[in-house]
Amino acid sequence: MKHTILIVDDDPHIREVISFALENAGMTVKSASNGLLALNTFKESPADLIVLDINMPEMDGLELCRELRKFSEVPILFLSSRDDEIDRVLGLEIGGDDYVTKPFSPRELVARVKVILKRVQPAVATEAESIVKRHGNLSLDEEQHKICWKDQQVALTATEFAIISQFIHYPNKVFTRDVIMSNAYKFNIHVSDRTI
Repeated sequence: MKHTILIVDDDPHIREVISFALENAGMTVKSASNGLLALNTFKESPADLIVLDINMPEMDGLELCRELRKFSEVPILFLSSRDDEIDRVLGLEIGGDDYVTKPFSPRELVARVKVILKRVQPAVATEAESIVKRHGNLSLDEEQHKICWKDQQVALTATEFAIISQFIHYPNKVFTRDVIMSNAYKFNIHVSDRTI
């Protein structure tokens, strides 16, 4: 399956560099120079993932993310020239899946895109295998990124979803704190070992 990525950045050079790297990785690329254009482009033809700059004219990346989250759970990888912790935290809290600071390595960006796509788009299930995993009263739908307890949906953060997903896929396994953290916090995000 060929994934479509929407690149949203007001810098044409950055769009060109990212487009080149993603196309070389076998992906289809669309681009927009500001948040308003990106919103209209996505509504007309949804993408599988959005690489989204935070600082843009017309509508910045954070505002675009808020608008998209009103009707879509499309994965979003934020780009920013600012490395402030508050920006990273805010971007992730409003619905971003990852955060990359400029300047960045195109190869690392492609690797992060692939990991996000792999996480949110499970392998095609065989006819005998259900996409919904169940354990007692708990059910997890990978495709819709949804968890239910006794058929009632539970609102979870991306980190909480990753932890529950790990548990439900291996219900009889005991995990160390380090293993849980490495699955929940990818890409060396620095967190205290007491977070889990």
